[in-house]
Amino acid sequence: MTDFEDYVRPYGLFSKIDAFGYLKDLQEHPDQPRKEGKVILVTADTPLKASRGEGKTTTTIALIDALRARGVDAAAVLRQPSMGITAAGSKGGASGGGKASLTHPELVDWGLCGEMAAIESAQNLLVSFAEKAVDEGRLDTVLVPRVSEVPSRSLRQIAVDRGKGNLSERTVLTPTCELMQIVVLSRSMEEIGQRVAAMVAGTLDGKPVRFGDFIDLWRITGILTDAVKPAYTETLQGSPVYVHCGPFANVSIGIPSLVSVQMACARHDVVIVEAGYGADAGAQKWLDIAAREYGAQWPAAAVVVTRATTWRDDPKLQWRYPFHVNRLESLGIPTFPMINLWEGEDGQAGQLRQTASDLGFRSPIMGNLFRDGGQALEDQLDGLIEALGAPAPADADTVSHHGMDVMDQICWIARSAYGVPGSRVVEKDGFAQSLEQARQLCTQVGVNLEDMTIVAVKSPATMTDDDTAPEDQRTVTLKKVEPHVGAGLLQVNLTTSLTTPMPKIV
Repeated sequence: MTDFEDYVRPYGLFSKIDAFGYLKDLQEHPDQPRKEGKVILVTADTPLKASRGEGKTTTTIALIDALRARGVDAAAVLRQPSMGITAAGSKGGASGGGKASLTHPELVDWGLCGEMAAIESAQNLLVSFAEKAVDEGRLDTVLVPRVSEVPSRSLRQIAVDRGKGNLSERTVLTPTCELMQIVVLSRSMEEIGQRVAAMVAGTLDGKPVRFGDFIDLWRITGILTDAVKPAYTETLQGSPVYVHCGPFANVSIGIPSLVSVQMACARHDVVIVEAGYGADAGAQKWLDIAAREYGAQWPAAAVVVTRATTWRDDPKLQWRYPFHVNRLESLGIPTFPMINLWEGEDGQAGQLRQTASDLGFRSPIMGNLFRDGGQALEDQLDGLIEALGAPAPADADTVSHHGMDVMDQICWIARSAYGVPGSRVVEKDGFAQSLEQARQLCTQVGVNLEDMTIVAVKSPATMTDDDTAPEDQRTVTLKKVEPHVGAGLLQVNLTTSLTTPMPKIV
């Protein structure tokens, strides 16, 4: 008999769950009772400013509290936020707020769930092994970057003085690194080990060398023993919440670990999954990476969060929110607009509902969730609950894009997620060379570039090069590509805006 409690261990003020072990036990004992929870994807409007959240986590927490008050067995899966880029919490953290908050938000916002620090240590140890390999003549360049939780422009490109010539290195944010992506996508420790072994450490005489060629992988997987376990906590109202991995959908995949969602779906009827930044980032990556390529659940419904002011008050950007809602609806996903009211905006509710009606939206869900929590939503969820009971669309486009030409894949994302046709996808000088170098590297390690999954790396605050341009003039510029062979991902930098602006101190 599979007992979930056997896989739960105390971890400070909350618990850690051996999701790998629990899911393996369920797989080995298919006769044991388990649920087939449906996923609600919570995403958002593209924010006007990169350092500002729209309220996805607050909405997620309020939703599970409201659903449970309605008698629905609901849970949420949140991403472990990055401490550094929020400027010590000025963005609002990632634990909700007010009455729609977790019991110990500081443990989430300050990275004390543990996986960020462990993944940072593990990837930096990999770089140290690569540096040692240079000293031993096994490598002459290091390609894997160091990582840090705290952003620093001065460390993005560095030169290490080795006394006999400089060694070029760089530092990226922990959530964006290949090892984080591997943990998010893997379903066993064995898979993590295989993927780490496949990571390209650097080159020797122009040929790529993988980590599996010269290190013992137990050194890395041992560090990750607790990092692979989702944290288990609660909302202030006692609703279950799992927290694991995956922020920054603009510069990485930005989704919780697949095992945390799979585990939650085995235990609950409804699982609310939070995806990073706007629908052009987090929702795009849940659908096109997690679901399409890695077998995660296709959402039974979606909620797109916005603020009243963001939705209406910038005429040149008003097109973005309806684009997101209509795109998800076009994929057969019942999509509900969620308007996150701030103090003093209650009187706008009638006008906002009329605007939603004029746009052809479903009846919007709205409330001051910081002030009122889930109580604000309890009587507004009839449509959402009804949608969850409907059968999944038989024609959902979930066919893998593996094998599709890379440029065709990129143009498909630009058209479907940003509304820009392939004829207006522009290549910056050097992009073609970058793509060819990636192709050569993959060929040398026996990987087909077309079988890798595209990860769009872009500004969190824009969908195109200039979102204020008229629709028929919007473009998407391709800048460079970077293969993450161990993760099976091909990162493609696009749009002319900054991908990771420094946080604003407020």
